[in-house]
Amino acid sequence: MTSRSVRKVTESVEQSEGEGDGTTIKRCLGDDVSDIVDPFLMLDEFTVNPPTGFPDHPHRGFELVSYILKGTGQHEDFMGNKGKLKTGDVQWLTAGRGIVHCEWSYGEEKAHGLQLWINLAKDQKMQEPSCQEMLAEDIPRTSKEGIEVKVIAGEAFGIKSTIRTRTPTLYLHFTMNEGTTLNQPIPKGWNAFVHVLSGKALFGPESKEKLVIPTQTAILNAKGDCVIAQNQGSDPCSFILLAGQPLNEPVAQQGPFVMNTEEELHQALEDYKSCINGFERANSWQSNFQQSNS
Repeated sequence: MTSRSVRKVTESVEQSEGEGDGTTIKRCLGDDVSDIVDPFLMLDEFTVNPPTGFPDHPHRGFELVSYILKGTGQHEDFMGNKGKLKTGDVQWLTAGRGIVHCEWSYGEEKAHGLQLWINLAKDQKMQEPSCQEMLAEDIPRTSKEGIEVKVIAGEAFGIKSTIRTRTPTLYLHFTMNEGTTLNQPIPKGWNAFVHVLSGKALFGPESKEKLVIPTQTAILNAKGDCVIAQNQGSDPCSFILLAGQPLNEPVAQQGPFVMNTEEELHQALEDYKSCINGFERANSWQSNFQQSNS
């Protein structure tokens, strides 16, 4: 197998536009590189301070994956889904033709996690919205030669996730002990990147390795059918590996709407304002969080 090399290493950038009340957002991956990581649109690492969060807001045309690393968050949407996401839990939300939801903190502990945006193909953008949730204890996990993996989507170390991905996606959370080496297959033609959460590791083939540390994201080259990672440090290294099948379609994005053309973006905005074509329930719905903070 041929290991992919690291194409580019980026630093997470703290966002200053106030995307959520009482929140800290560090953008690990954004529109400046989205053309080379298709179908991925964005990866944020967030911290939500009680009792704040993200008030009611819409989405259309893509999927949102929320992974809670520590603490507890709450969520509610106009389809009737609501509940808590605790440490290690995952929510895989398909916005499709339209959804309005709210996310906020719970209790007194900060909620820390990741949110990933995955684009949907043109012929899937207007599907009915849906929500998949997986509790931490239900995420498939295993260990091999000092390396633990949690399989959020796809397959690794012979185990598979039950999450249904509309856009074929691999979402793996690895923890590598000191002195371990990982050789993880990546489907040919898929775009891939890694984001380090703690510790540090070398990524890439021999003599071309690049060291990646926390707050950094390494975008991998398209050539190769695996990635090699080595932990030569004294502490465990925790990182996520994401890979996806590119859509190779035009992307038109404005805030929470991701479509293929400017005309479709305009239509999405008008549909939301008029509460039609998928946003009908937005006309009379308001989250408990929004009501208590109005």
